[in-house]
Amino acid sequence: MTRMTPFSNPLLLGFETMEKTLERVAKSGDSYPPYNIERVRSNGDNRGALLRITLAVAGFSESDLDVSTEENQLIVRGRQSDDTEREFLHRGIASRQFQRVFMLADGMRVLGAELRNGLLSIDLDRPEPERLVQKINISVRD
Repeated sequence: MTRMTPFSNPLLLGFETMEKTLERVAKSGDSYPPYNIERVRSNGDNRGALLRITLAVAGFSESDLDVSTEENQLIVRGRQSDDTEREFLHRGIASRQFQRVFMLADGMRVLGAELRNGLLSIDLDRPEPERLVQKINISVRD
């Protein structure tokens, strides 16, 4: 028996990558580090979307973090080096390595990243796409 998916409809042409993306997102279950995604408005301008992803990365320095894009993915990695000079009696602050992946829609651009007060903020925008209307000529063959 074959598995029917919402994207197997013959009217949805070229959406195979969307289906794979949704499957990948469903499999990722790690919740560390916690993050917020917010829409940022500047001067009341609603053209395009300016988004900010903020990750709680307390204890990580700029050199411990790596932000990169690969295809349509924003990848944030964190790795802290072990401090062998300190002896902990209790260690409740997480210092584990992490990798957080965000799937980006076509046309999304990363504007920059800033680390301040233990929060890593990454700004993205999506320019308003141009309206493209194209007339398709019909050829007649005899």
